[in-house]
Amino acid sequence: MKITSHRVMSSLAIVAILLPFVQAITERTHEINVSSTFVWIVLILLAAKTASLVESFGQPAVLGELVAGVILGNLALVGLRGLEPMKDNEIIKFLAELGVVILLFQVGLESNVQQMRRVGARALLVALVGVIAPFVLGAYVVGPLLLPGLPPAAYLFIGAALTATSVGITARVFRDLGKLQTSEAQIVLGAAVIDDVIGLIILAVVSASVTAGTVDLATVAVITGKALVFLAGAIVLGQILAARLGRALSKIHTGMGMKFTLAIAFALLTAHFAEAIGLAPIVGAFAAGLVLEPVHFEHFEDPKIIADLRQAMVGAPAGVAARVQTVIEHHVDRHVEDLLEPLGHFLVPIFFVLTGMNVRLETLLNPTTLMIAVGITVVAFAGKMVSGLVAGPVNRVVVGIGMIPRGEVGLIFAASGRSLGVISDQVFSVIVIVVMLS
Repeated sequence: MKITSHRVMSSLAIVAILLPFVQAITERTHEINVSSTFVWIVLILLAAKTASLVESFGQPAVLGELVAGVILGNLALVGLRGLEPMKDNEIIKFLAELGVVILLFQVGLESNVQQMRRVGARALLVALVGVIAPFVLGAYVVGPLLLPGLPPAAYLFIGAALTATSVGITARVFRDLGKLQTSEAQIVLGAAVIDDVIGLIILAVVSASVTAGTVDLATVAVITGKALVFLAGAIVLGQILAARLGRALSKIHTGMGMKFTLAIAFALLTAHFAEAIGLAPIVGAFAAGLVLEPVHFEHFEDPKIIADLRQAMVGAPAGVAARVQTVIEHHVDRHVEDLLEPLGHFLVPIFFVLTGMNVRLETLLNPTTLMIAVGITVVAFAGKMVSGLVAGPVNRVVVGIGMIPRGEVGLIFAASGRSLGVISDQVFSVIVIVVMLS
């Protein structure tokens, strides 16, 4: 605890020193330029990493990054207005958008189609109930009841924001408890992956409906079909194209640089094609992560390393050979995710901090807003708890509780609704509170 306190105080001291510096730069230049944006990015990253120390207290880093954003975004209340232009800075907004694309690409890489098949019908049922119940309760019951008078699209975004379980937070909890291999954990993690897919389809439907200005059944059917066809097509065609592209690029150059280039290029292109047909870019990034498999990168590996490992298997006892094979598979499988981690550490916190900065503290601390947020949080909990009822012969309470955590995807929904102009500051703050509480 002393070490953690020392780290917190040191980090806070750096941020406190940097804040007046940023304020002075903004006031002196009277205009936003690239160099001042560099300083803002430094401040965001330092604040995010300082706040991520909440992990020492058993909380996910995203919670700390959100809180850091809320603090930075409301310094105007104490007379520090130097950071206000940061909220509308196009460079930072672009980096945040790129960050969320990278995040969903990483989530896709950590998931895979084979895993979805293995978890079976029980996980699918849990996922379906865990999506339908909170969406219906949020969009058609508690939303209109607690926030009357909003446009229909706003209620849809409220419901959509409650659908997705955070795979990362849930997996972290089960791992820390040493229960990752239990039946309950496997069902919850499988269901969380599936409801991420369903949630992204819902986001695509809701966003496209808002853009089209209508939410009729025919529009929803067309958009849903489009999303399903895109995901299925991306997986099928991607399996073919990624393998061939991987072999072709590996002939030009092997190693980390080309592997990283293939991964990022594939994610960005798929995100572009998703947006081109009217879906959210993050749907494409997620699909790209699902498509790419270890076999698509094996051509980039140092052949000498792989050859030496395979040679070590020759004549070795069965147990040793199996372990070496695991090392080979892990080397190929994890390498691309390891390459992406530094990029994620840079870009992803920018998205969460900027999301927090857009929360107005006067709205967040409004008693009415807090009561509404608590009411919707109760529905968010209940909507996921009922999913445990269809989990089969396991501890249904554990499954239901395991489905409760929300995280990055819910915040993405809130940010998307805000960017489309259908979510007010009050509703945005409510969704952020719900995500933080859950």
